[in-house]
Parts: sequence; structure tokens; C-alpha cells
Amino acid sequence: MNADETSADEWWDLLPDGIRAQVDGYVLQDAFMRAVRVAWTAGRAAGLGLTDAQRVVHERYVRLGDRIARTPDDPLDVDSLTALAAGAPGRVVAVEAVWDGDTVHDWFVNLLAVTTAPDGDHRLATVYRGRAVRHLDGEDPGARHPSALVADRTGRALAAHLGVPFHFASPDTADDEAPRWRPSHSGTS
Repeated sequence: MNADETSADEWWDLLPDGIRAQVDGYVLQDAFMRAVRVAWTAGRAAGLGLTDAQRVVHERYVRLGDRIARTPDDPLDVDSLTALAAGAPGRVVAVEAVWDGDTVHDWFVNLLAVTTAPDGDHRLATVYRGRAVRHLDGEDPGARHPSALVADRTGRALAAHLGVPFHFASPDTADDEAPRWRPSHSGTS
């Protein structure tokens, strides 16, 4: 069988029963990367590549659908974010949106409460693409990444509510090395 022409279903059928049960167990727990790792490790000797392992696991997500215990989305309403910010150690001096990314979610944006006494960044919410699209409820984000648009709007509303500056150094381009907010900054951006 040519590995390039093997479908996700065919790869699934080639995996041993115990591996398939373990993959489904991870899928039902919404642990995508763990499921991929198990499928890839067990199928590698037969020619299963990482991309194919991801396709296999994706198909298991599709098939298991409503049975999956999805990881809940972080709240994006101002009241909930205010409560989370109030629980951060120190005094909140800014709200910041910062890009991050990984192999599971691609690019996403973290909303942070920036504090002093003690100095620190405290994650309030992570805005993944899927959550952002649902939050936009059909609104076209235009050229912007949906996560950036939602994080920008939510972060600005929270900062205004808290009476602190909002900072998002790269709202139009995913950049996890964009300059961070520091107390020397003034105003919003």
C-alpha cells in the first residue's frame, strides 16, 4: 500500500485494537496531541506519518462528535474577566493581548492582566480561532484573524471597565515576539 494514497480510514484499520481504543480514549477527553502521538508512534513502522496521524485523529473527532468532553472555552464577558483580574495578585495596571501559537490551535491570542506589586502577567482568557468565530456569530472579521479581532474588542472593553490602558502590539499580524507593554508606556494602543 502506498503511504501517500492511504486514507485516514485505512490507517485506522491498520492500527491494533488496543491502540485504537487508546486513541479514542484521548479523543473523548479532547486530548488531540496525545491521540496523535499514540497513533503516530504505533503506526510509524507501517509508514504512518505525522500528517496522516493528525488526519486519523481528526476523523475520530468527526465520528465521535457529541460524545467528546470538550475543553470549555474561557469566558469573554467583561464581568467574568473583571472577576478574574480582581483575583490576580497585585494591582492591575494594564490589559494586554499577546499572540501565541501551537501545533494544535495554530495562532491564538492570550488576554493578560498586567500587575505591579508584584510585577507579573496573569492570563485571563485564551481566544482560540474556533471560540472567536463562534463569538463573532457570523460577522466577517475581514482581513484580521478572528482571534485578534475578538481579543482586541474584549481587551479594550475590559481595560475601559477597569480604567487601565490596553495594549495589543500586533493586532493585524500574528507575532509572538511583538513588543510587550511596560509601565513606561502611556495610553492605549
